[in-house]
Amino acid sequence: MAAEEIVGASLAQLSPERRQPGQEDSDEEKPEGGSETAALNGVVVSGKEKSNNLDMKDAGSEMETEEKGMEEESARESDSNILDVSSDYPREKHISIQRHLADLEKLANLKEDEKKPCPLCPEEKFKACYSHKLHRHLQNLHWKVSVEFEGYRMCICHLPCHPVKPNLVGDQTLSKMGAHYHCIICSATITRRTDMIGHINRHVNKGETESRFITVPAPKSSHEVLKELATDVQVLPNYSTPQKTDSYFNPKMKLNRQLIFCALAVLAEERKPIECLDAFGATGIMGLQWAKHLRSSVKVTINDCNENSVTMIQENCHLNKMKVKLNTKEDDNDEALGDGEENTDTIEVTKMDANVIMHLRSFDFIHLDPYGTSVNYLDSAFRNVRNLGIVSLTSTDTSSLYAKAQHVALRHYGCNIVRTEYYKELAARIVIAAVTRAAARCNKGIEVLLAVALEHFVLVVVRVLRGPSPADNSAKKIRYLIHCQWCEERIFQREGNMVEENPYQQLPCDCHGSMPGKTAVVLGPLWSGALFNTGFLRRMLFEAVQYGLDEAQPLLKTLVCEAECTTSKHFTTHSPCDENKQEECGVYIKTPNNSAESYLVPGKRKSNEVIRNAAKRQKAENSAEHPAFYYNIHRHSIKGMNMPKLNKFLCYLSEAGYRVSRTHFDPMGVRTNAPLAQFKTILMKYSTPTYTGGQAEGPLHRAEDVQAGEQVEAAADGKVEDAEFLEDDKSGVAAAVFTKDYPTHCAAD
Repeated sequence: MAAEEIVGASLAQLSPERRQPGQEDSDEEKPEGGSETAALNGVVVSGKEKSNNLDMKDAGSEMETEEKGMEEESARESDSNILDVSSDYPREKHISIQRHLADLEKLANLKEDEKKPCPLCPEEKFKACYSHKLHRHLQNLHWKVSVEFEGYRMCICHLPCHPVKPNLVGDQTLSKMGAHYHCIICSATITRRTDMIGHINRHVNKGETESRFITVPAPKSSHEVLKELATDVQVLPNYSTPQKTDSYFNPKMKLNRQLIFCALAVLAEERKPIECLDAFGATGIMGLQWAKHLRSSVKVTINDCNENSVTMIQENCHLNKMKVKLNTKEDDNDEALGDGEENTDTIEVTKMDANVIMHLRSFDFIHLDPYGTSVNYLDSAFRNVRNLGIVSLTSTDTSSLYAKAQHVALRHYGCNIVRTEYYKELAARIVIAAVTRAAARCNKGIEVLLAVALEHFVLVVVRVLRGPSPADNSAKKIRYLIHCQWCEERIFQREGNMVEENPYQQLPCDCHGSMPGKTAVVLGPLWSGALFNTGFLRRMLFEAVQYGLDEAQPLLKTLVCEAECTTSKHFTTHSPCDENKQEECGVYIKTPNNSAESYLVPGKRKSNEVIRNAAKRQKAENSAEHPAFYYNIHRHSIKGMNMPKLNKFLCYLSEAGYRVSRTHFDPMGVRTNAPLAQFKTILMKYSTPTYTGGQAEGPLHRAEDVQAGEQVEAAADGKVEDAEFLEDDKSGVAAAVFTKDYPTHCAAD
C-alpha cells in the first residue's frame, strides 16, 4: 500500500503540460489512443501488483521508468498526426488533398450551423463565417496555391499537423504551427510550394507515382479520352499546358489539323501511295487521322523524341485499332521500311530527333509543328523531301511574328518588323521567306499553296520544286518592304542592286515631302510573291466537303475568294475535273486530258518539255496574282463620319474598276489593288456625317459625291492649299478636313 500511494502521488505531481498532448491526441484518435492508454494502464497495474513487497528504493526506480514510458507514449501520440514516410501500408487520405473545390466545401457543409468554419484552418486563424465568404477563402487561400498531381490538388493546410522547428523560447513552440502541404505519394509534410513541386518531380523521376493513401476508387487509367474527326486519343491530365505535360494536345488547333488533312488528301489524289511524316507526334492525333481516313493512300510515320509521348502514341494506335510498327534505331531505317505494300495498313512510330529522321529518310509530305518557331528544322525538312512533295509547318511563336517581341523576330528570322495594320500577313510572309532561304540552300524552289495566320498560329503549306532554276526564281521574290508610318502606305522595293538616292520616291504617297523628318521604315526581308494557289484551294475545299470538315469549309471559301480577289457573290464551285483543267497556277498535277503520270512517280525526273510548259503556264498566270496586303476600313475611317457597310464598300470599290475581296487575316480588312488615296477617296465619298440621317442621305447624294470625287482626282497640287481657307460653314468644314488630311497628291500611279 505504501508503494501504491507513492506511485499515485508521483502521477498526481506530473505537470499538466506533459500530460496535455497525450490527452488531446487520445481525444482526437480514440481507437489508437484508447489501446495505447489501456496498455499503459495495464503496465501500471501490473507494476502495482508486483511492487507490493518491495522497499522504497525499488518503488522510486519503478516510478522513474514509468514516468519515462509515459513521456515516450505522449510523444508518439503527438506525432501520430504526422504521417510516417517509411510506412508502406495504406492510410486515409488527408482532407487537404481533393479533386475539386466543391469537395472542400462539402467538408465545411457537414455541420448544420449557418456560419461554417474552414476545414483547413484552426479557429484561431479563421473564424466561422457564412458560405459566400468561406467560398472566397477556400478558393483564394487554399485552392489557388495548391499543387496538382494526377487529377488531385494538394491544398495548403494550416492545421496543427506540422510543428514549427523548436527555435522559439518557452511553451510557444508547441502552440504555434506552420502552413504546409501533404504529399499524396509519401505522406510527407513540406512547407513551401516550390519545394513541394520539386518533391513530386523527384517521385516521378524515380517512378514512384502510386499513392499510399486509400483514395476514392477510380479507373486504372487516368488518361482522358478525346474524340476528333472520328479518332480517339488518350491525353494526360494537363494536356493543354505544354510546360506540364509531355504529350501536348491543343483543342484550339482543330482547324489547323483539318487544313493540313485537306492538303494531304489533295496530294494523295495526285499519286499513291505517299509517305508522310508527322515529325512532332505528341499524342499522335494528326497521324492517326491521316491513316484512318486516307487508309492505303498514305504510309504514315509518327515521330517524337520523348519516350512518354511514344508510349502514348502506341496506346492511341491500339485504341483506334491500328497496327503499330515501332522503330527506334537510326541505322537500318530504310531496310525496315523496304516492304511497300505490307506496311500500308500500319503506322510506324519512331523515337528520334526530328532533324535525324528527316536526314535519314525521304518523304512526300512533311509536317512540322514544334513548340515555338520551326526555323531549326527547315534545313532537314528540305534535305530529302521528294520532288513535287509538300512541306507544311505551323509556327506558334506569335509574340515574335506579330511584332510584340521584335528582337526575337530578328534573332530567329533575320527580319526587321514593326506593328502595322497588316501584321498577320507580315508574319506569314516572314515565315515563307525563311522557308524559301532554307529550300534554296538545298537547290530547291517553292510554290506557296496556302498561308494562314490566325490568333494562335501561322500555317504555311508549300510545294517543293527541285532544281537550281526554281530555287533562283523563288529567291528573287524575297524583297524589302517600304512602309510609311504616317499614312500606312506600303510597297516592295524594286529589284536591283543599285543604291537609290531617294527611296521615298517609290512610295505612292508624298508624306516625306509634306511631313518633317523620316517618315518611312524598311521592313524585311519578306516574301513578295503570292500567298495562295487557287486550284489547290478549290481541291482542298472539295476534300473538306467530302470528309465533312465543317470548320474548315468557311475558311477555305474565304481563301478561294481572297486568292482570286473576288467577293463571295462571284464565288463558284467547279467539279474536280474542271479544277484540274483550269485552276492550277503552277501546280504540277495529273489531269484527265494530259498524260503527266510518268513524272509524278517518286524519284523520276521530269522531261525538259514538261518543265518548259509548266514554266510557261506559271508565268502566264502570275499576272493574275492577288494584290499584296490589305487595308483595314476602321483604320482609315474619317472622324465624325459614318462608314458604309463593309459588303457595300466592296461593291463600291468593284464598281470603280478595282479588284477587291475580303481577307481572313482581318475581319474588317479589304484586299484590293486600289492605291491608298483612292481607297480613302471612295470611303469618304460613301460616308455620311454622324449628325444627319446617314442611311437615308447616302443614296440621295451619290451622284453629287461622284462628281465631287472626280473633281478631287482632277485637282492640281496648288488647289490643295486653297481648300484650307474655305468658308466656315458645315459643308466647307467637311471639305477642308478631307482635303487637309488626305491630300490629292498622295494619289496615284
